[in-house]
Amino acid sequence: MSDSLKQKTFKGTVWSVIERFSAQAVSFVIMIFMARILTPRDYGLVGMITIFIAVSQSLIDSGFSQALIRKKDRSNKDNSTAFWFNIGVGIILYFILFFCAPLIARFYNEPLLVKLTRFISLSIIINSFIMVQRALLTANLDFKTQAKASLTAVAGSGALGLALAYTGHGVWSIVWYQLANFGLNVFLIWIFSHWRPILTFSLKAFREMFGFGSKLAIAGIIDTLYTNIYLIVIGKIFKASDLGYYTRAQQFAAFPSSNITSILQRVTFPVLCQIQDEDERLTDVYRRFLRLSGFIVFPLMVGLSVLAKPLILTILTPDWEFSALLLSIICYGMMWYPIHSINLNLLQVKGRSDLFLKLEFWKKGVGIGVLCITIPLGLVAICIGSVITSLIALSINTYYTGKLIGFGFWKQMWDLFPTLLSSLGMGLIVYAVTLFFTPYWLKLIIGFLVGIVIYIGLHHLTGSKDLKFLISLIRRKG
Repeated sequence: MSDSLKQKTFKGTVWSVIERFSAQAVSFVIMIFMARILTPRDYGLVGMITIFIAVSQSLIDSGFSQALIRKKDRSNKDNSTAFWFNIGVGIILYFILFFCAPLIARFYNEPLLVKLTRFISLSIIINSFIMVQRALLTANLDFKTQAKASLTAVAGSGALGLALAYTGHGVWSIVWYQLANFGLNVFLIWIFSHWRPILTFSLKAFREMFGFGSKLAIAGIIDTLYTNIYLIVIGKIFKASDLGYYTRAQQFAAFPSSNITSILQRVTFPVLCQIQDEDERLTDVYRRFLRLSGFIVFPLMVGLSVLAKPLILTILTPDWEFSALLLSIICYGMMWYPIHSINLNLLQVKGRSDLFLKLEFWKKGVGIGVLCITIPLGLVAICIGSVITSLIALSINTYYTGKLIGFGFWKQMWDLFPTLLSSLGMGLIVYAVTLFFTPYWLKLIIGFLVGIVIYIGLHHLTGSKDLKFLISLIRRKG
């Protein structure tokens, strides 16, 4: 990796970390306070609508964001075409959900979902106004601007959400919090971003971007449907409170895993795109990102699994204890998400959105099969099944990576094995140490500190290249 690219990547990574974790940390704290006031049923009701909002967001983007980032000679006509397309699709999707709200409520047998769906669906139109601006900022590795907007938006909306929760507005406090967050973020991005759309729509530009992005869009919709099918199944078959337990466990697991995945995905994609035609260099940079992601995420997820019960009972109330069991299982599936992401990024970098789509069909078919087997066995079995599915999906994702750059499943596992082994070893030691303490808050603190010392100590003693690489990145001056 050249010095200029290293420096640009480092700056982008730092600001991406700040953007994701500053905003998400504030959001996480807000969620904790709100969860102490609200009930699992309140979160379960919002969880029932999540899949419809998530699929709509995928349809709005239609892969145009990735197409714009990858396009080296993008023009203002390209950007404006994508912008107007996003707005149009967002409005259409809102009205579809508006009129389908009674059907959604009838499906779950929850009359309140009519009003909730119609109101929270406004986020679809709101978000469509900044898809292009975000893509352009990401292409330039400008996460500083996004960080300012995200942090300010989540702080402002969080204050509103907490005020509504404390004054007894129940589930509506969650809805208003989400809508205010989206609205403030859009407003600030428009203020900070220098790009403005022009009144033009190019069919040529649309066809070019749609040709690449449509396959990614279909893959994204399939992934979104599959990811959220758990919410549909749990919400339909089990109680709303059970869905609340599951969504809380998912949110705790997603905080480190999904956020780090998002950071790596946003940084690696534009960086790898710059060297997409240099296979040897591409492979070297790819392997570094892969090892670094495992070095960071594996210990976090293993530690979170081991300390799930002390964490939940310390920061929430005993009403949420069942979430701790689900969280301890889900972590072992979520720990592989960054590895999935980097493998899929490579296919996009190489322009093989067709292979990207093909993989989604295979993976989701396997996942639905496992889900069908585990549904009758209960929530715990469903979570165990999600871990098995994640591991099978990893072997599928790495197949074409091996074909394109000669770095497939077994080579990746060999690179990641030392980190995986040290993470599991650290987890066992943390579990054993916490058995000697009774208060959950003390288990949490001791376990956290012991985990850091053991993990860093193991890698220091073995002369870990990943630890040295991470330290070199931290010491590098922007």
